[in-house]
Amino acid sequence: MRLYAVVAAGGFRRFATYRVATAAGVFTNTVFGFVLAYTYVALWEERPGLGGYDLPEALAYVWIGQALLAACGLMAGGVEEEIIERIRTGDIALDLHRPADLQLWWLSVSLGRAAFQLLGRGVAPMAVGALAFDLALPQHPLTWPAFVLSVLLGAVVSFAIWFLVALSAFWLMDGAGVGQVAWLSGLFFSGMLLPLNLFPGALGDLARALPWSALLQVPADVFLEKRTGWGLLEAYAFQAGWAVVLLAAGRLLQSMAARRVVVQGG
Repeated sequence: MRLYAVVAAGGFRRFATYRVATAAGVFTNTVFGFVLAYTYVALWEERPGLGGYDLPEALAYVWIGQALLAACGLMAGGVEEEIIERIRTGDIALDLHRPADLQLWWLSVSLGRAAFQLLGRGVAPMAVGALAFDLALPQHPLTWPAFVLSVLLGAVVSFAIWFLVALSAFWLMDGAGVGQVAWLSGLFFSGMLLPLNLFPGALGDLARALPWSALLQVPADVFLEKRTGWGLLEAYAFQAGWAVVLLAAGRLLQSMAARRVVVQGG
């Protein structure tokens, strides 16, 4: 496990070198945060209490979304393009024959990237939002570590989704189509545009049951203390359950890909 801890630390340092990109990301997230925040203000003034949130909670939800946009890979995982490129060039064959596990290696890289993105690209927009608007903040100190754990689980689920997207390139040449579907699904079903509590009827039930809700909706509800006690444990179980299922699916695809490489190599 020490190897993967080193890989995660390396992933953190690697993404920390992209200072201009990080500054651009902070600026972009902040601008879109203001756009969404004023949209939410207009909406909640017309419909107070919409989705079970008051206005400060709704505004906090907006800025949590901007903070987690890159950290939880709501629209892109951050490592899938590298994996797809290695599949395209054939370098993935070397990766599959190394003593390190392919999935654990890239999970470690992804978690290192997520940690940096949360600190480097997430904290600043959230701080700006808190200064500019009246945001609902946790009332209990233990909510903060509970939120961080939920974000960690969300980051694992995100990696598992994008790892599946990347491995599809073994059979679909480039994975662009699957990537577009995952991108749109993340945008819509994570709650990035609107909280999933606002989705009506069966659509809302479906959206909350899909893995993308583990990336934003669940961590946001933990932050806003909508999930406490048994509700918090259920939230963790939901995220962990999807992580296990999707990682297992990724491991299955990885095994199939390894056999494909062996057959083609032979």
